[in-house]
Amino acid sequence: MDKVLIADHHPITRKGISSILKAEGNYEVTGYISDGNDLLKILTKTEVDILILEIDIPNLNSITAIKAIKREFPHIKVLVLSCHPEEMYALSAIKYGAAGYVAKTASLQRVLDAINQIQRGGIYLNKALSERLVNNGNSTHGLAYKYKKLSSREIEVLNLLSNGKRNKEIASHLDINEKTVSTYKMRLLKKLEAQNVAELIKHARLLQSTSI
Repeated sequence: MDKVLIADHHPITRKGISSILKAEGNYEVTGYISDGNDLLKILTKTEVDILILEIDIPNLNSITAIKAIKREFPHIKVLVLSCHPEEMYALSAIKYGAAGYVAKTASLQRVLDAINQIQRGGIYLNKALSERLVNNGNSTHGLAYKYKKLSSREIEVLNLLSNGKRNKEIASHLDINEKTVSTYKMRLLKKLEAQNVAELIKHARLLQSTSI
């Protein structure tokens, strides 16, 4: 059961999200905070798998804090809640390491959909922003275009990487040696223009969350 921390200074928001998570049955809300000053301290002391973070929580610049959170607690998946239009901050939040971004005007069902998607390892954005990020505004230079240029074997390796598989596991699954897996990883880094494996995995999860 995934453990969830809700960081939001609106009691109604905290109660609403807590209620849908309780009804879902797959999550345990381990705590609530209403002030950003408490966030890192709580994360240090509490087991958290998913952090639901209000972008305007007092005493915290949430967008830049995401980078610090992912550096200190890389396993935590961050879903940003915001009263601002998604076009304003969503792409910045994803760039800094968030796994999803939902406007507070969204329905509770959409919030739950977002939580379920990031729990599975995906990235959650509205459809328009997902397509914009994947295509990068250019159908012949964006991530989706580059993805379509991958071989079937490269796609298999990429999907296994995004599922957390290590080189040895990938080699066993595909019946190839580890050196070949490393070669495929280098090709993927080059073809998808990723700086490292973490960025490569983020690309893969974003592509999986979008209809290609």
